[in-house]
Amino acid sequence: MKFSENWLKEWVDPQLGTDQLVAQLTMLGLEVDDVESAAGEFSGVVVAEIVACEKHPDADKLKVCEVNAGDETLQIVCGAPNARAGLKTALSKIGAVLPGNFKIKKSKLRGVESQGMLCSEVELGISEESDGIIELPADAPVGSDVREYLDLEDQLIDVDLTPNRADCFCMRGVAREVATMNDLVMMEPNVETIPATHDEVMTVNLQATAQCPKYGSRVIKGINNTQDTPGWMKEKLRRSGIRSIHPVVDVTNYVMLELGQPMHAFDQQQIHGQIVVRMANDEEKITLLDESEANLNAEFLLIADEQQALAVAGVMGGLNSGVTAQTQDIVLESAYFDPATIMGKSRKLGVHTESGLRFERGVDWQLQEVALERATALILEICGGEPGPVHVVTEPTGLPVQQVINLSRAQLQRVLGFAVADEQVTRIFTALGFVTEFDGETWTVTSPSWRFDMAISEDLIEEVVRVVGYDAMPSHRLHSSDAIRVIPEALRKDHAIKSQLCDLGFQEVINYAFVAEKQLAAVGMAEHAFALANPLNHDMAVMRTGLLAGVLSNIKSNLARQHHDLSLFEMGKVFSLNQQIEQTDQLLLAKTGLAHPEQWSCDSRKVDFFDLKGVVTELLTGISGEVSLSESGHEFLHPGRQAAVRLNDDVIGYLGQVHPSILQKMKIKQEVYVAELNVAGISQLGIPHWQEVSKFPKVRRDLSIKLRQDISWQQVKAVVYQSVNEGGDSLIDLSLFDVYTGEHIEKGYKSLAMAMIFQEKNRTLEDKEVDKLVSKAVSFLAEQFNAEVRT
Repeated sequence: MKFSENWLKEWVDPQLGTDQLVAQLTMLGLEVDDVESAAGEFSGVVVAEIVACEKHPDADKLKVCEVNAGDETLQIVCGAPNARAGLKTALSKIGAVLPGNFKIKKSKLRGVESQGMLCSEVELGISEESDGIIELPADAPVGSDVREYLDLEDQLIDVDLTPNRADCFCMRGVAREVATMNDLVMMEPNVETIPATHDEVMTVNLQATAQCPKYGSRVIKGINNTQDTPGWMKEKLRRSGIRSIHPVVDVTNYVMLELGQPMHAFDQQQIHGQIVVRMANDEEKITLLDESEANLNAEFLLIADEQQALAVAGVMGGLNSGVTAQTQDIVLESAYFDPATIMGKSRKLGVHTESGLRFERGVDWQLQEVALERATALILEICGGEPGPVHVVTEPTGLPVQQVINLSRAQLQRVLGFAVADEQVTRIFTALGFVTEFDGETWTVTSPSWRFDMAISEDLIEEVVRVVGYDAMPSHRLHSSDAIRVIPEALRKDHAIKSQLCDLGFQEVINYAFVAEKQLAAVGMAEHAFALANPLNHDMAVMRTGLLAGVLSNIKSNLARQHHDLSLFEMGKVFSLNQQIEQTDQLLLAKTGLAHPEQWSCDSRKVDFFDLKGVVTELLTGISGEVSLSESGHEFLHPGRQAAVRLNDDVIGYLGQVHPSILQKMKIKQEVYVAELNVAGISQLGIPHWQEVSKFPKVRRDLSIKLRQDISWQQVKAVVYQSVNEGGDSLIDLSLFDVYTGEHIEKGYKSLAMAMIFQEKNRTLEDKEVDKLVSKAVSFLAEQFNAEVRT
């Protein structure tokens, strides 16, 4: 919301400097984004009238003008296309200084002397663009200082409003805040009821009552379409960032800035029959005022007639029904639209309008009649015309309900930490427009129709403290008996996991949790995804169900930039929709390219399954519980190069090569290996404990067995430990050092060679004891897997 400081002072003048006013607005919760001057620094510029205008004798685009500067007539050479006799404009005399310290001197243009310069808005620092020299009203006093005449000693304040403060998207709302802060009376414009001079009204068929519970209109006939918008109104619009278009359109924009009610004006001759407020049909089209064509669906609310759509409600009017220079009869519209219906529609159409900005946040639902009367008075003052009666169609059940909230003195003091005088609290609520009753202990407050953000007592407390001032809150030394929370030793923090991965050569990537549904579908993870009701764009329409899709996009982007050897990880939340929305923290690792940089000491090779398995094993070292790998059947992984990662009996993730078909779709031309783990599953560490080191020798036995290929090493390892250490713990280590298939091994079988390390803590093991333990292991393997010992 951008506004003129001088315009604000017409409503309420707190007698503050600009810096003080800006600080006060910010402390009220209306953060000021920018402050700029209404015009550049210039001097020596006066109002002048072009008396005569002739073509330059030696230049097609230049004109020689006789200009009345009040006390003298000067010859000015000007190239502006709108320079003409009878025009009043701004003249820089000899010696004038324009913005940028540009000094005006006597000069000759194509041999003709020029005694000054006729100025455009750009040259005076008033605007960033213009079509010619400034056109001033016909009653502008010749010879007067332009800076004083246009009241350019002004500051433009741009306030960045939070979504809950839609009431401050107008001068009335901002002025109310300033008046309350400074205990002043706000000077509102006097809005009188304009009597009708004819009885014609537009019949309104209100079909979408939930989306538009209130629609007001008024017919004004016979306006003078040759009139121009007054200079004072043009300036106020310009300083608020709105350009002048047509007197009627300017009035509707002015009332919107003044009172906060967006309005629209239709050319009555372009309306066929009654006005119909309805939802759009699928594939319905309308050409908007900016000449863009909007393709609509049933989510859009329309203002239509019996033949065509007239406007997209709350966003923009249609080109065919808008007011033009030929319009004589108009229909003013002033309505209340449900904010949820308007929300996001401007973005979907690719347009940005001041009306949409206000309607999607909520406008005062009791303001429509006042806005019609105010706009009517201004139009009659500027263009004349014959007004009809105000016609309002209402569905009361669809209108908002004013909240009644109770706030006790005790609660107010408890939350704030200090006492505020009862009289001051009552004054604040009353000045902000609340209907307030106080019984000596409790305030009963009814929220005004323009405040949609009032619901609970804490909202009222916020209103009190922001007016009283956060800087007025007394400071107290805090005393607390709370002890510092001890972080469990067994809990591994996220940053520790990330640090370990960085030490292992990985780099972190961060992706949005919002993704395109087709992105999840490409990796087969779209089944339990849920769509957002109001996505930022089509590529952020659903919540991710896994991290794989995002990291593959990172890999693709890096490969396109010749980064082929990658080790990436991402830690973040994933979401799924079953009976309800669930979210978990996941960690994804990815490796692709060469296993190590090219070097002379060893041959180069590509990353394989076991490289990433080694990283996962290193990451899971020290985890509380038994970690193992087992078969898995993920369709997005290579069927022969994948495994499920288990912690005790629970699956906590997967490990494997991304399926070649997925990589082909994504145009990734090298193998990618990934592992995704549940963060909660890898965060519990086993606590280290003291253990005596045995001083007795270790005994090693190597054992080679033949068994079926479908039996995993994890199964064999579990059986050996179970058999040998039954009733003791002599087997302290068991490792696999060879896997063999080929000659002398039947098809479907394999040979596993393992090293068994035995040791006791209090004595030396004898060979016969060790042989007995090995024999026991062999027996169990034969019993469980029909394994045979190879010699």
